[in-house]
Amino acid sequence: MSGLRSGFIVALICLLWHGGILSAQEEPASPVPTTTAPAEEPGTQSAAEKALLDAQRQAEAFKEELDKSRQAQQISAGLLQPIYQLAEQLAFPMFHWLAFAIMATGVISYALQLVIGKLVVLSRMGFSIAEILSDALGLIISLVGLVLTTQAAAENSTFTQSPGAVLSAATVGVVFGFIFYRWGQSQEVQATLGRQVGQARGTKSP
Repeated sequence: MSGLRSGFIVALICLLWHGGILSAQEEPASPVPTTTAPAEEPGTQSAAEKALLDAQRQAEAFKEELDKSRQAQQISAGLLQPIYQLAEQLAFPMFHWLAFAIMATGVISYALQLVIGKLVVLSRMGFSIAEILSDALGLIISLVGLVLTTQAAAENSTFTQSPGAVLSAATVGVVFGFIFYRWGQSQEVQATLGRQVGQARGTKSP
């Protein structure tokens, strides 16, 4: 009898222990508190969006008024008419060859000046945001001009149909672009050295 009782007690203890393990495994883990960024106030966001929409509507309305205005049409035609006439007179392959070479010169020169030239100046402890912006603007203008020149040449002349003309213009652009890059780099380095000398004299003076 005592053996049966002890066996029953052992079985009960095992059952309780096993049930405790199962309940511990099935109990979901307590959620980890997360920090969320404070949401923007809906009033501020809606006000900004409303202001942006109002500005877009006003701009569209102003553009429509200009398009309907006869005076604006006359002014626009007066600005474009001389350009159209000059473009018609210059619509020959030699002009497009020259324009392509000039634009290619600008692209090569400003690209080298932005990449290599600024590294050379930076190695001499010089840096100028104005010169970087100026070179970047020149590169953008040259790229746009090169694209427009190629488009106009393809529509109005036989320049793009001649591989010899295209390659020769590109070669001239590369050569002169490198020459202008070297000239611009020397000017920028001299300006940097001049600024450094002026700063050194300013620090030495009492």
